[in-house]
Amino acid sequence: MELVTLALIIAAAGAVSGVISGLLGVGGGIILVPAFFHAFHVLGYEPAQLMQICVATSTGTIIFTSLRSVTAHARRGAVDRRLIRDWGPFIAAGAVLGVFAAAALRSQQLQVVFGMIGVTLGLYMLLGRRSWRLSDRLPGRGLGGLYGAVIGFFSALMGIGGGSFTVPLLSAYSVPPHRAVGTSPGFGLLISVPAFLTFLATGWNIADKPPLTIGYVNLPSVVLITLVTLLTVPLGVRLAHRLSPERLRLVFALTILILAGNMLRKGIWG
Repeated sequence: MELVTLALIIAAAGAVSGVISGLLGVGGGIILVPAFFHAFHVLGYEPAQLMQICVATSTGTIIFTSLRSVTAHARRGAVDRRLIRDWGPFIAAGAVLGVFAAAALRSQQLQVVFGMIGVTLGLYMLLGRRSWRLSDRLPGRGLGGLYGAVIGFFSALMGIGGGSFTVPLLSAYSVPPHRAVGTSPGFGLLISVPAFLTFLATGWNIADKPPLTIGYVNLPSVVLITLVTLLTVPLGVRLAHRLSPERLRLVFALTILILAGNMLRKGIWG
């Protein structure tokens, strides 16, 4: 029954994250990480770096979610390939640094970091306006590279695909919403692949990990989430191109605030 409960929680989180990935261009990790943490905690798996395992496992799922999402958006001509090529090396380098930063923290410290950044993102999605602009054109390679490295670093640190950072940033530089959403999962691939491989190669000395956890990555959870999101990402993509996402953005923002706020509370008070 414990394994069934774990599977149901993870599958439900995967279904929601898949729709959100296709709809808003985010990897869904901001939902998956708290779901993994709750599921593993309830079942009694509490290694010293439980939060790192949740972040690493989420990163593994983002590879397949982002690939599915960017492919679907590319068929609709909504992916900026040049931007992915220009920012890509900086994003990947930042992601690897983010993995090492996550591994250097205690689980409770990483909970606080996740909670603080998650609450900030939730408030931005709740209160931010699409009319806010930094410029009418994208930044040059220098500033763009800096943006990419920062996005990669904090995304890998949190186990998310970067869309929560990328979509608002591109929108602030006047990139059309559908193009920002479509390009974001391309960045997610550049974050998740190097981060996933680095998480796999580290964390071997952690005791009391959930079954079939390699390095920091729980492989059964990655497989289950991947299977579920293969079905739900296309639904999110169709919604993104047919419906106004404002109401769903509101629901997503409130969900982030609840999940990240609870994670922050646990990190501070235990």
